[in-house]
Amino acid sequence: MPPMPQTLNQIKNLLAMWDLQPKHRLGQNFLHDHHHLRRIIDSAHITKEDVILEVGTGTGALSQGLLEEGAELITIEIDRDLKPLLNQVLCTRYGNRVRLLFGDVLTTKHQICDSLTTQLPQNPKTFKLVANLPYSIASPLLANMATTFPNMSRAVVTVQREVANRFTAQAGHKDYGPLSILMSAMYQVEQISLISPTCFWPVPKVESAAVLLQRRNIPLTDEPTALSACAHRLFAMRRKQLGTIIGREIAQLAGLDPTIRPDHLTVKQLNKLAPLLS
Repeated sequence: MPPMPQTLNQIKNLLAMWDLQPKHRLGQNFLHDHHHLRRIIDSAHITKEDVILEVGTGTGALSQGLLEEGAELITIEIDRDLKPLLNQVLCTRYGNRVRLLFGDVLTTKHQICDSLTTQLPQNPKTFKLVANLPYSIASPLLANMATTFPNMSRAVVTVQREVANRFTAQAGHKDYGPLSILMSAMYQVEQISLISPTCFWPVPKVESAAVLLQRRNIPLTDEPTALSACAHRLFAMRRKQLGTIIGREIAQLAGLDPTIRPDHLTVKQLNKLAPLLS
């Protein structure tokens, strides 16, 4: 088993060497617990043929673990002040197996930046996403991945526990919503571990969870963008009856009970409705 890099003291020393501090405004909380880092890497089932995308490079702790598995890594970091540190930690050691990008991964809430898109393998070649995601971008990033990149075969991501609960929620649950629907339609979703705040530095105020997303061989929808738009429209009025939101005639045309509420609609039922609302 490859050794795990970067203890907590090493992370602090690396930042101090370059006169850097974690930036709260960027949500920088560095995962340093080796048990959880190892579990994330193992759950990705990495081979030497894989291309791995990491979002939020940080000090390169997870990056090093991924590269030690022999894969090619594309990693993007918003904090340009980390560039000299990461050049030393990653580029000097791993050479052309790592492509280090700097910038915001999202141009807008609904669009991944061009500088990353042009680096990713094009369908049918696949890639995997393995990342400790900044909490503020986790939901829009994964929604974009689900609708735009059918060749993302697997993802193992650390997110805020509340977001992880939305990934796995079923119809009728209080956490069920558009994100639950899209993730369920495109992936088999599993929470693989809960991660205590003390596993990060600085210590965040919320719990985290590692989530595994495995692309379905046959997705539950052929039109993920339309399904997502349908879900967002309905859940904007989730407490109202379906017939009130879209009209009884359209609900009945889709074979649905007009008195049902959006948060009780399954992915299969929403699939019937989405073409009628697009």
